Amino acid sequence: MDKWKKPRRKFFFISIGIIIFTVVVLNFSGPDRAFPDPIRNLRQVAKKCPIVISDQTITPLNYTKHLLVSAYMDHRVKGFDIRIISIFRRDSIQPLDCLLCCTGLLSSTTTQAKIIEHSDNFGFPFVTTDVLCQIPQNCSATHVSIIKSGDMMLSLPTWLPIRNQKTAGKEKKKIQFDFTVCISNLFESNNVLQYAQTLEMYRLLGVGRVVIYNTSCGQDLNRLLKSYSDEGFVEMVPWPINKHLNSSRGQLFSKHGGDVYYFGQLATLNECIYRSMDRSHYALLHDINEIMMPYKHNSLKPLMDMLQKQHPKVGVFLVENHVYTKKPFEKAKRTPLPEWPGVPGFNILANMYRAEPDRSADFHPYKLIVQPRMVAQTSVHSVLKKVGEQFKIPPQLCHVIHFPLDTPHVQPPGLISMDMRLWDFNKKLIPNVNKVLRKVGLFGSKVPS
Repeated sequence: MDKWKKPRRKFFFISIGIIIFTVVVLNFSGPDRAFPDPIRNLRQVAKKCPIVISDQTITPLNYTKHLLVSAYMDHRVKGFDIRIISIFRRDSIQPLDCLLCCTGLLSSTTTQAKIIEHSDNFGFPFVTTDVLCQIPQNCSATHVSIIKSGDMMLSLPTWLPIRNQKTAGKEKKKIQFDFTVCISNLFESNNVLQYAQTLEMYRLLGVGRVVIYNTSCGQDLNRLLKSYSDEGFVEMVPWPINKHLNSSRGQLFSKHGGDVYYFGQLATLNECIYRSMDRSHYALLHDINEIMMPYKHNSLKPLMDMLQKQHPKVGVFLVENHVYTKKPFEKAKRTPLPEWPGVPGFNILANMYRAEPDRSADFHPYKLIVQPRMVAQTSVHSVLKKVGEQFKIPPQLCHVIHFPLDTPHVQPPGLISMDMRLWDFNKKLIPNVNKVLRKVGLFGSKVPS
């Protein structure tokens, strides 16, 4: 009898497998089913939709080459209620459906997704993409999932929480910040001194929050940013783009190759706008080595109050970019620069020279100050889709002080002019930098002179 035990056991499991397979097939092939029965039963048993909720800032879309970033409530496109910031492979975009979780109950129907590629892709295979979803009637949506049209959903959906929800019956949430700075990329940097100086400068100019999309950084810089994050001034958003795509370090696919433009910068800028939509009056879109400097006001708020009063229909303000570089001091003279010995990074207070000729007839690169609620899509130097008008801020009122790492230290005399505007803040800036560096143990007791 022992010799029959194994064959019988094997036959038993095969029979059970056939029965399960038959039940699944019959359920999937039933008429007029918006979803297969396994999903319906899952809803009844679990009571709540989310079984798998993505806790990542980049979520692969099952059975595709696409990546989902985050979902936001957005009623500005007629017929749609949700916008999912995504990164899609341009040559493999196929019809998709939206699946909604309605306060713990699975929606009885899917809705067809509207897929909108952003116009700026710079020739790269992957492009920032908006996936728009409609919320079915009688559904109070809390989570959304994307599936391929006609997908039998053999696997559990991965849910994204829907952000920027409006709470019915309660007072409108007060905007928390006047200004949010969006730093689209941080990678392979340990430039502690520059980050400390720049973040403290942002604070002096009235910035209430800085959002940084972090791919990688050095140990010292991570310690500094964690301190800022703990106090609520900096919001660190993990951005592991290199785990999913081959990021380009340049701006043109034809020259630099790669899968996606500059570490997915276009996706992070758009994500930051939606992240700031209910929390900040303005979002400043620029890099960490740039400061939007007002020249007639001591901070950004009086400047923007004046401009908004003069131009009430404007939601996008273009700020001209100017490159600032160093000039070596004569060796016989004592350098006037403060020093932070042992702190990695460069000193932005040394960049006092505008390293440019008169560019009045040339194209001026711009960075952006936007009202998030008036912007649908953005690029780096321009807004792609907006509500309202745009205005170019005269550079004598405000322009970007840009400290590029690769600018030569010495420029021809005819191409430089001294600009000491940054030094107008040094009496507060230097002590504040000292304080934060000491707090994280990166600077000793010696005070810079």
